[in-house]
Amino acid sequence: MADSIDVVLLTKNSEQTLHKCLDSLYKNVPVHQLIIIDGYSTDNTLSIIETYNQKHCNIKIIFEHGTRASARQKGIKNVQTEWFMFLDSDVILCQDWFKKAAKNIEPHIGAIWGIEVWSTLKNPKTLKLFLIITHKIFEIRGGTHDTLIRSRLVKDIKIPGKLHVFEDTYIKDHISKKGYTILACYDPFCIHYRANSVWTLRGSLNLITESLQLGNLRLISKLLIAYGFYTAYSIYQIFTNNK
Repeated sequence: MADSIDVVLLTKNSEQTLHKCLDSLYKNVPVHQLIIIDGYSTDNTLSIIETYNQKHCNIKIIFEHGTRASARQKGIKNVQTEWFMFLDSDVILCQDWFKKAAKNIEPHIGAIWGIEVWSTLKNPKTLKLFLIITHKIFEIRGGTHDTLIRSRLVKDIKIPGKLHVFEDTYIKDHISKKGYTILACYDPFCIHYRANSVWTLRGSLNLITESLQLGNLRLISKLLIAYGFYTAYSIYQIFTNNK
């Protein structure tokens, strides 16, 4: 495996978490090229990116006004390294993320995903249940919060442009159909800083609605119980935050 990897990061008005995300990235991943796919941010996202580019001189910014599918497609097109990483702008990587992920690389491995942990989770019992359910969700639909991918397996991918959700499922299935394993790990992991709007009733309903739109009914039926836990936790957060 190469000493460094390309990283594809989707941004749009990401100023709230971007500093922490990029700090954790450059600290824990050997970045060959950081490919930013930006949805025409209007906040300080681009100026934050510029400060990191001045320091590291390896950032490429591409603007895209479409869906997550079209943004990820553009990112893949610009990847140059043998392996690359998808990273979300609202996550913070654990210490030694890349070293831990790289230990799992075998000839049959096509992708390695580090489990997400919501930043608000404090109770050990709730966290344990959350990890089990989140791991199961990944097995069903995939995920791209912090995912290492063997580049040649997706160079021919054509993600349907309409997929603003479940584009991660399409990527997962594309790799699996080529006979490669997508490995879901408990370590490495990332801390996911969900937007504050999630912890409102409207925000919770929007998440569910977004997941249902454009989705395969068979896929959605498999996810209903797991998403029920997420909804219950969201409602719990709503009451906790209003106290």
